[in-house]
Order: sequence, then structure tokens, then C-alpha cells
Amino acid sequence: MVNKPIYLAASLLAILSVIVIGASGNTSVFAQSDKVQATIVPGASTMTDKAYSPNPIQAKVGQTVVWTNDDSAFHTVTSGTTGAPDGKFDSGLQGPTALIVKGKTFEHKFDAAGEYPYFCTLHPAMVGKVSVS
Repeated sequence: MVNKPIYLAASLLAILSVIVIGASGNTSVFAQSDKVQATIVPGASTMTDKAYSPNPIQAKVGQTVVWTNDDSAFHTVTSGTTGAPDGKFDSGLQGPTALIVKGKTFEHKFDAAGEYPYFCTLHPAMVGKVSVS
């Protein structure tokens, strides 16, 4: 017959071992999120490369970047450089994707690796970059 305190201690040790191994094990079995979150920070209109956060945004091919306007001002997320939009993505100045109020979001899926600069057409000093690998 097994002594009850020894049995309980061995059981507890086994359970803790499973928890520790699970916590420290390879987590690559979890699916990669298909969305990367970014924000337009409060007061962005007077900022440059700090207006979008994070900057640069790191994404993988196939992921979607979701920008949320956390500022009280109207902004855009327009691909290209100031004065030279390249048409790859644009939240626009009107319509359902326009970032006209705080809390509005715009998203774009990146299907190819590369560097994607972007800016705000209303506040051209606001600049960011998405790095897709």
C-alpha cells in the first residue's frame, strides 16, 4: 500500500512538471496571428516618424496590418512617400476606410516581402514604414 502523503506529493510533482514543460516548451505549434496592430498616436498631426506606432511595423508575408486612429484628428494611411503616393494602399479621405474619427481602423494585407513607406496626406510630415519579410 502506498503512503497517502507520498502519493499526493508525487502526483503534485508530476502535475507541476507538465505545467513547467508546457510553459517552457516550443510554442511554435501556435498559429501566427494574421493581423498586426498599429496605431496613429494622440497628437500625431505635429509628429514625424513617431506619429505611427510601432514604426517600423514588422509583418510577415500574408499578414494584415490594422491601423487604429487613436488621435482626435482625421488622418490617412497612404502608401508611398510625401507627394508621391504609389497606390499600393490608402485609407482615403472619404468612404468606409477613412480614418475620420478616433477609433476608426484601416487594414491592408501584405502579400509580398519588401519595405512599404507610407504617410498621411493631410499631415505630410507623418511618416511610417511597414517591413514585410
